[in-house]
Amino acid sequence: MKTIATLCALLASTCVTAQTSSVTLYGIVDLGARHGSGLTAGNAPAAASTSSLGSGINTTSRWGIRASEDLGGGTKALFQLESGINADTGTSANASKYFDRASWVGLQGGWGTLALGRQTTTLADAVSPVDPLAMRFAGFNPSIGVAALSQHGLGIQFGSAGSTSGSYRLDNSLKYTGRWGGLTARAMLGLGEVAGQSGALSSRGLGLAYAADGLTVSGAFQTFKDLNQRELDGATLGAAYQWGKLRLAANAGRSKAETAANQHTVQRMLSAGATWAVSGQTDLTAAYYKVDRTRTGAADDGYGRLVAFAEYKLSRRTKLYAEVDNTRWRHGFQGAANKARATGLSAGVVHSF
Repeated sequence: MKTIATLCALLASTCVTAQTSSVTLYGIVDLGARHGSGLTAGNAPAAASTSSLGSGINTTSRWGIRASEDLGGGTKALFQLESGINADTGTSANASKYFDRASWVGLQGGWGTLALGRQTTTLADAVSPVDPLAMRFAGFNPSIGVAALSQHGLGIQFGSAGSTSGSYRLDNSLKYTGRWGGLTARAMLGLGEVAGQSGALSSRGLGLAYAADGLTVSGAFQTFKDLNQRELDGATLGAAYQWGKLRLAANAGRSKAETAANQHTVQRMLSAGATWAVSGQTDLTAAYYKVDRTRTGAADDGYGRLVAFAEYKLSRRTKLYAEVDNTRWRHGFQGAANKARATGLSAGVVHSF
Protein backbone atom coordinates (compact mmCIF):
# COMPACT_ATOMS: atom_id res chain seq x y z
CA MET A 1 0.00 0.00 0.00
CA LYS A 2 2.88 2.36 0.80
CA THR A 3 4.40 1.65 -2.62
CA ILE A 4 1.08 2.41 -4.35
CA ALA A 5 0.66 5.61 -2.33
CA THR A 6 4.18 6.71 -3.27
CA LEU A 7 3.52 6.04 -6.97
CA CYS A 8 0.26 7.98 -6.81
CA ALA A 9 2.02 10.90 -5.14
CA LEU A 10 4.73 10.91 -7.81
CA LEU A 11 2.10 10.75 -10.58
CA ALA A 12 0.15 13.62 -9.03
CA SER A 13 3.35 15.66 -8.73
CA THR A 14 4.17 14.97 -12.38
CA CYS A 15 0.69 16.07 -13.50
CA VAL A 16 0.92 19.29 -11.52
CA THR A 17 4.35 20.01 -13.01
CA ALA A 18 3.12 19.30 -16.54
CA GLN A 19 0.28 21.75 -16.08
CA THR A 20 2.46 24.55 -14.67
CA SER A 21 2.00 27.67 -16.79
CA SER A 22 2.68 31.38 -16.64
CA VAL A 23 1.08 34.34 -18.40
CA THR A 24 2.74 37.74 -18.52
CA LEU A 25 1.27 41.10 -19.51
CA TYR A 26 4.05 43.45 -20.59
CA GLY A 27 4.62 46.64 -22.51
CA ILE A 28 6.51 49.87 -23.16
CA VAL A 29 5.18 53.43 -23.23
CA ASP A 30 7.55 55.95 -24.83
CA LEU A 31 6.65 59.59 -25.46
CA GLY A 32 8.89 62.48 -26.36
CA ALA A 33 8.73 66.05 -27.64
CA ARG A 34 10.47 66.43 -31.00
CA HIS A 35 11.45 69.26 -33.32
CA GLY A 36 12.59 68.47 -36.84
CA SER A 37 13.96 70.77 -39.53
CA GLY A 38 13.53 69.35 -43.01
CA LEU A 39 11.49 66.47 -41.57
CA THR A 40 7.79 65.77 -41.11
CA ALA A 41 6.32 64.59 -37.81
CA GLY A 42 6.74 61.08 -39.23
CA ASN A 43 10.42 61.83 -40.03
CA ALA A 44 10.01 61.83 -43.81
CA PRO A 45 11.90 64.48 -45.87
CA ALA A 46 10.17 67.87 -45.86
CA ALA A 47 10.62 71.45 -46.99
CA ALA A 48 9.78 73.00 -43.60
CA SER A 49 10.11 72.36 -39.87
CA THR A 50 7.73 70.58 -37.50
CA SER A 51 7.25 70.23 -33.77
CA SER A 52 5.40 67.21 -32.43
CA LEU A 53 4.87 64.76 -29.61
CA GLY A 54 6.26 61.46 -30.83
CA SER A 55 5.64 57.89 -29.70
CA GLY A 56 8.48 55.38 -29.73
CA ILE A 57 11.46 57.69 -30.28
CA ASN A 58 13.65 55.68 -27.93
CA THR A 59 11.81 52.35 -27.90
CA THR A 60 8.67 51.45 -29.84
CA SER A 61 5.54 51.77 -27.68
CA ARG A 62 3.74 48.43 -27.43
CA TRP A 63 1.82 46.04 -25.25
CA GLY A 64 1.62 42.28 -25.33
CA ILE A 65 0.86 38.96 -23.69
CA ARG A 66 3.22 36.00 -23.59
CA ALA A 67 2.83 32.64 -21.90
CA SER A 68 4.47 29.29 -21.47
CA GLU A 69 3.21 25.94 -20.22
CA ASP A 70 5.46 23.16 -18.99
CA LEU A 71 4.42 20.00 -20.83
CA GLY A 72 6.89 17.81 -19.00
CA GLY A 73 10.00 16.10 -20.28
CA GLY A 74 11.71 19.44 -20.87
CA THR A 75 9.11 20.59 -23.42
CA LYS A 76 7.10 23.81 -23.25
CA ALA A 77 4.22 25.30 -25.19
CA LEU A 78 4.63 29.03 -25.92
CA PHE A 79 2.66 31.88 -27.41
CA GLN A 80 3.06 35.63 -27.88
CA LEU A 81 0.63 38.35 -28.93
CA GLU A 82 2.04 41.89 -29.32
CA SER A 83 0.57 45.12 -30.65
CA GLY A 84 2.25 48.42 -31.44
CA ILE A 85 0.55 51.54 -30.10
CA ASN A 86 0.68 55.26 -30.79
CA ALA A 87 0.99 56.40 -27.19
CA ASP A 88 0.44 60.04 -28.14
CA THR A 89 -3.06 59.35 -29.52
CA GLY A 90 -4.01 56.04 -27.94
CA THR A 91 -4.49 54.37 -31.31
CA SER A 92 -3.14 51.15 -32.76
CA ALA A 93 0.10 51.53 -34.73
CA ASN A 94 -1.33 49.36 -37.50
CA ALA A 95 -4.96 49.91 -38.47
CA SER A 96 -5.20 46.63 -40.40
CA LYS A 97 -3.61 44.28 -37.85
CA TYR A 98 -4.44 44.27 -34.17
CA PHE A 99 -1.43 42.17 -33.12
CA ASP A 100 0.86 43.62 -35.76
CA ARG A 101 4.17 42.95 -33.98
CA ALA A 102 3.73 39.31 -32.99
CA SER A 103 1.04 36.64 -33.17
CA TRP A 104 2.45 33.16 -32.87
CA VAL A 105 2.30 29.86 -30.98
CA GLY A 106 5.05 27.27 -30.68
CA LEU A 107 6.85 24.45 -28.92
CA GLN A 108 10.22 24.56 -27.19
CA GLY A 109 12.53 21.82 -25.99
CA GLY A 110 16.14 20.77 -25.87
CA TRP A 111 15.98 20.50 -29.65
CA GLY A 112 15.10 24.21 -30.07
CA THR A 113 11.98 26.32 -30.66
CA LEU A 114 9.45 26.04 -33.48
CA ALA A 115 7.08 29.01 -33.82
CA LEU A 116 4.10 29.40 -36.18
CA GLY A 117 2.34 32.66 -37.03
CA ARG A 118 3.28 36.32 -37.57
CA GLN A 119 6.87 36.96 -36.51
CA THR A 120 10.09 38.78 -37.35
CA THR A 121 12.29 37.64 -40.23
CA THR A 122 15.79 36.19 -39.89
CA LEU A 123 17.12 39.57 -41.11
CA ALA A 124 15.39 41.39 -38.24
CA ASP A 125 16.64 38.80 -35.73
CA ALA A 126 20.21 39.11 -37.06
CA VAL A 127 20.29 42.92 -36.89
CA SER A 128 18.94 43.16 -33.34
CA PRO A 129 22.10 42.22 -31.35
CA VAL A 130 24.54 44.21 -33.54
CA ASP A 131 22.74 47.48 -34.33
CA PRO A 132 24.87 50.42 -33.08
CA LEU A 133 21.75 52.13 -31.65
CA ALA A 134 20.54 48.88 -30.05
CA MET A 135 17.32 49.12 -32.09
CA ARG A 136 16.41 52.59 -30.78
CA PHE A 137 14.29 54.97 -32.90
CA ALA A 138 12.95 52.14 -35.07
CA GLY A 139 11.16 54.37 -37.58
CA PHE A 140 14.34 56.39 -38.22
CA ASN A 141 17.03 53.72 -37.82
CA PRO A 142 18.53 52.52 -41.17
CA SER A 143 19.64 49.19 -39.65
CA ILE A 144 15.96 48.43 -39.10
CA GLY A 145 14.54 50.23 -42.14
CA VAL A 146 17.12 49.32 -44.80
CA ALA A 147 19.14 46.32 -43.59
CA ALA A 148 16.15 44.52 -42.00
CA LEU A 149 13.74 45.82 -44.68
CA SER A 150 11.24 47.44 -42.33
CA GLN A 151 11.08 50.37 -44.76
CA HIS A 152 12.29 49.11 -48.14
CA GLY A 153 10.14 51.78 -49.81
CA LEU A 154 9.51 49.71 -52.94
CA GLY A 155 5.73 50.07 -52.99
CA ILE A 156 5.34 46.31 -53.54
CA GLN A 157 4.42 43.58 -51.04
CA PHE A 158 7.32 41.13 -50.86
CA GLY A 159 6.55 38.10 -48.72
CA SER A 160 3.36 37.83 -46.68
CA ALA A 161 4.13 41.08 -44.84
CA GLY A 162 0.66 42.58 -45.22
CA SER A 163 2.36 45.81 -46.34
CA THR A 164 3.83 47.35 -49.49
CA SER A 165 6.32 49.47 -47.56
CA GLY A 166 8.33 46.85 -45.64
CA SER A 167 9.01 43.15 -44.96
CA TYR A 168 10.21 43.13 -41.36
CA ARG A 169 7.55 40.66 -40.16
CA LEU A 170 5.68 37.95 -42.04
CA ASP A 171 2.24 36.40 -41.63
CA ASN A 172 1.70 32.64 -41.96
CA SER A 173 5.34 31.80 -41.25
CA LEU A 174 7.23 28.98 -39.56
CA LYS A 175 10.54 29.68 -37.82
CA TYR A 176 12.94 27.30 -36.13
CA THR A 177 15.51 28.57 -33.62
CA GLY A 178 18.20 26.31 -32.21
CA ARG A 179 20.78 27.24 -29.58
CA TRP A 180 23.93 25.29 -28.71
CA GLY A 181 26.17 27.14 -26.29
CA GLY A 182 27.04 30.46 -27.88
CA LEU A 183 25.78 29.44 -31.32
CA THR A 184 22.26 30.31 -32.51
CA ALA A 185 20.81 29.12 -35.83
CA ARG A 186 17.51 30.12 -37.42
CA ALA A 187 15.52 28.92 -40.42
CA MET A 188 12.28 30.50 -41.64
CA LEU A 189 9.63 29.64 -44.19
CA GLY A 190 6.89 32.11 -45.10
CA LEU A 191 3.79 30.74 -46.80
CA GLY A 192 2.27 33.14 -49.31
CA GLU A 193 -1.14 31.42 -49.30
CA VAL A 194 -2.08 32.83 -52.71
CA ALA A 195 -4.67 30.60 -54.45
CA GLY A 196 -3.25 28.97 -57.56
CA GLN A 197 0.21 30.50 -57.05
CA SER A 198 2.21 28.39 -54.62
CA GLY A 199 5.30 30.58 -54.71
CA ALA A 200 3.67 34.01 -54.67
CA LEU A 201 4.38 36.07 -51.50
CA SER A 202 6.52 33.22 -50.13
CA SER A 203 9.79 33.68 -48.25
CA ARG A 204 12.78 31.65 -47.09
CA GLY A 205 15.51 32.68 -44.69
CA LEU A 206 18.54 31.44 -42.77
CA GLY A 207 20.40 33.11 -39.92
CA LEU A 208 23.44 32.34 -37.78
CA ALA A 209 24.88 34.09 -34.72
CA TYR A 210 27.66 33.45 -32.22
CA ALA A 211 28.14 35.13 -28.84
CA ALA A 212 30.93 34.53 -26.30
CA ASP A 213 33.30 36.56 -24.10
CA GLY A 214 31.65 39.87 -24.95
CA LEU A 215 31.77 39.32 -28.72
CA THR A 216 28.66 38.83 -30.87
CA VAL A 217 28.70 38.09 -34.60
CA SER A 218 25.34 37.87 -36.36
CA GLY A 219 24.20 37.46 -39.97
CA ALA A 220 21.29 36.30 -42.11
CA PHE A 221 20.00 35.94 -45.66
CA GLN A 222 16.36 35.92 -46.73
CA THR A 223 14.49 35.91 -50.03
CA PHE A 224 10.97 37.22 -50.62
CA LYS A 225 8.61 36.96 -53.60
CA ASP A 226 5.82 39.27 -54.70
CA LEU A 227 2.53 38.34 -56.37
CA ASN A 228 4.28 38.15 -59.74
CA GLN A 229 7.06 35.86 -58.41
CA ARG A 230 9.61 38.68 -58.62
CA GLU A 231 12.27 38.46 -55.93
CA LEU A 232 13.68 40.64 -53.18
CA ASP A 233 16.90 39.27 -51.66
CA GLY A 234 18.29 40.68 -48.43
CA ALA A 235 21.46 39.97 -46.45
CA THR A 236 23.02 41.43 -43.31
CA LEU A 237 26.16 40.82 -41.26
CA GLY A 238 27.39 42.60 -38.15
CA ALA A 239 29.37 42.37 -34.94
CA ALA A 240 29.29 43.90 -31.46
CA TYR A 241 31.85 43.83 -28.67
CA GLN A 242 31.37 44.71 -25.00
CA TRP A 243 34.63 46.07 -23.60
CA GLY A 244 34.09 47.04 -19.98
CA LYS A 245 31.73 50.02 -19.98
CA LEU A 246 32.06 50.48 -23.75
CA ARG A 247 29.98 48.68 -26.39
CA LEU A 248 31.17 48.85 -29.99
CA ALA A 249 28.92 47.73 -32.85
CA ALA A 250 28.83 47.73 -36.64
CA ASN A 251 26.72 46.08 -39.29
CA ALA A 252 26.16 46.03 -43.03
CA GLY A 253 23.09 45.22 -45.11
CA ARG A 254 22.34 44.80 -48.79
CA SER A 255 19.15 44.09 -50.71
CA LYS A 256 18.27 43.71 -54.37
CA ALA A 257 14.70 43.80 -55.65
CA GLU A 258 13.20 43.22 -59.07
CA THR A 259 10.49 45.88 -59.20
CA ALA A 260 9.43 45.32 -62.83
CA ALA A 261 10.70 43.54 -65.93
CA ASN A 262 14.42 44.37 -66.19
CA GLN A 263 14.05 46.97 -63.40
CA HIS A 264 16.02 46.59 -60.18
CA THR A 265 16.61 48.53 -56.96
CA VAL A 266 19.73 47.84 -54.90
CA GLN A 267 20.17 49.33 -51.41
CA ARG A 268 23.28 49.15 -49.24
CA MET A 269 23.69 50.19 -45.61
CA LEU A 270 26.82 50.50 -43.46
CA SER A 271 26.77 51.51 -39.79
CA ALA A 272 29.08 51.90 -36.81
CA GLY A 273 28.64 53.24 -33.31
CA ALA A 274 29.36 53.00 -29.60
CA THR A 275 27.61 53.12 -26.23
CA TRP A 276 29.45 54.31 -23.13
CA ALA A 277 28.02 53.53 -19.70
CA VAL A 278 29.17 56.72 -18.00
CA SER A 279 27.68 55.59 -14.70
CA GLY A 280 25.12 53.13 -13.40
CA GLN A 281 22.39 55.59 -14.37
CA THR A 282 23.73 57.30 -17.51
CA ASP A 283 24.45 55.92 -21.00
CA LEU A 284 25.69 57.83 -24.05
CA THR A 285 25.23 56.36 -27.53
CA ALA A 286 26.29 57.64 -30.96
CA ALA A 287 25.95 55.95 -34.35
CA TYR A 288 26.50 56.80 -38.01
CA TYR A 289 24.63 55.22 -40.93
CA LYS A 290 25.45 55.43 -44.64
CA VAL A 291 22.79 54.38 -47.15
CA ASP A 292 23.34 54.03 -50.92
CA ARG A 293 20.63 53.32 -53.49
CA THR A 294 20.98 52.23 -57.12
CA ARG A 295 17.95 52.03 -59.43
CA THR A 296 17.63 51.03 -63.06
CA GLY A 297 17.20 54.15 -65.18
CA ALA A 298 17.86 56.58 -62.31
CA ALA A 299 20.90 58.31 -60.82
CA ASP A 300 22.46 56.77 -57.74
CA ASP A 301 21.53 58.51 -54.48
CA GLY A 302 21.44 57.98 -50.72
CA TYR A 303 22.10 59.69 -47.41
CA GLY A 304 24.28 59.78 -44.30
CA ARG A 305 22.70 59.91 -40.84
CA LEU A 306 24.21 60.64 -37.44
CA VAL A 307 22.11 59.85 -34.34
CA ALA A 308 23.06 60.32 -30.68
CA PHE A 309 21.21 59.41 -27.48
CA ALA A 310 21.73 60.30 -23.83
CA GLU A 311 19.77 58.24 -21.31
CA TYR A 312 19.32 58.60 -17.57
CA LYS A 313 17.76 55.75 -15.60
CA LEU A 314 15.34 56.90 -12.90
CA SER A 315 14.66 53.27 -11.96
CA ARG A 316 14.89 49.79 -13.42
CA ARG A 317 11.80 50.46 -15.54
CA THR A 318 11.83 54.21 -16.21
CA LYS A 319 14.37 56.46 -17.91
CA LEU A 320 14.66 59.90 -19.41
CA TYR A 321 16.33 60.45 -22.77
CA ALA A 322 17.53 63.18 -25.10
CA GLU A 323 18.28 62.62 -28.79
CA VAL A 324 19.84 64.61 -31.63
CA ASP A 325 20.20 63.65 -35.29
CA ASN A 326 21.57 65.03 -38.54
CA THR A 327 20.80 63.70 -42.03
CA ARG A 328 22.52 64.76 -45.24
CA TRP A 329 20.71 63.60 -48.37
CA ARG A 330 22.77 62.90 -51.50
CA HIS A 331 21.88 63.52 -55.13
CA GLY A 332 18.26 64.41 -54.47
CA PHE A 333 17.25 61.32 -52.47
CA GLN A 334 14.86 63.52 -50.46
CA GLY A 335 13.02 64.94 -53.50
CA ALA A 336 13.56 68.27 -55.23
CA ALA A 337 11.07 70.20 -53.08
CA ASN A 338 12.69 69.23 -49.76
CA LYS A 339 15.73 70.42 -47.84
CA ALA A 340 19.08 68.80 -48.65
CA ARG A 341 19.89 68.60 -44.95
CA ALA A 342 17.66 67.61 -42.02
CA THR A 343 18.13 67.87 -38.26
CA GLY A 344 16.14 66.66 -35.28
CA LEU A 345 16.05 67.13 -31.54
CA SER A 346 14.03 65.03 -29.09
CA ALA A 347 13.55 64.59 -25.35
CA GLY A 348 11.22 62.19 -23.57
CA VAL A 349 10.51 59.45 -21.08
CA VAL A 350 10.11 55.69 -21.53
CA HIS A 351 8.55 53.28 -19.05
CA SER A 352 8.41 49.50 -19.33
CA PHE A 353 6.11 47.17 -17.43
